[in-house]
Amino acid sequence: MTVLTTTRLTIRNWTDSPVDLARIFDIYSRNEVVRWLGAVPGLPLTDPRQAADRLALWRARHADHGDRYGTWAVQTRDTGLVVGTILLKPLPGRDEGVPTDDIEVGWHLHPDSWGRGYATEAARALVDRELATGAPQVYAVVAPGNVASMAVARRLGMTHLGRRTDWYGGEELETFVRRASLPA
Repeated sequence: MTVLTTTRLTIRNWTDSPVDLARIFDIYSRNEVVRWLGAVPGLPLTDPRQAADRLALWRARHADHGDRYGTWAVQTRDTGLVVGTILLKPLPGRDEGVPTDDIEVGWHLHPDSWGRGYATEAARALVDRELATGAPQVYAVVAPGNVASMAVARRLGMTHLGRRTDWYGGEELETFVRRASLPA
């Protein structure tokens, strides 16, 4: 199911099709991708069958969110290639089992799709949509040293707040925020 479209991209639900599962495995088995994701249990994927488990985890995480929050596939409209994952979700707090009221946008792209503006385009669409619902702000949290993701956050018009430890079990993360515009 399509969640959003942009000029070049479709943001849609991941499916359990063999093509989607193969792409999930291809993305999340790569050290150059998962090294920036912190201490995520089960990553990197080491067996293609684990892709179905990753998809089930995402579905369970967002089961009560409708289409407002999720972990979605980002697909090019011209070729149909899935270039990566985009997410919008409540940030987990210091106790990772308890979500906060803070909303996170994040992106994980396959290296064959880096440098084309896909992360910025997909994230901008989700951030704009979330702020239009009345959300006061959206955060991006980035592993220190992930210069490419910090550049995406800046291209989204996000302000760098420095390193914070508010979320993900207290992990120190570069924190960016884009606040809703105040009414004129």
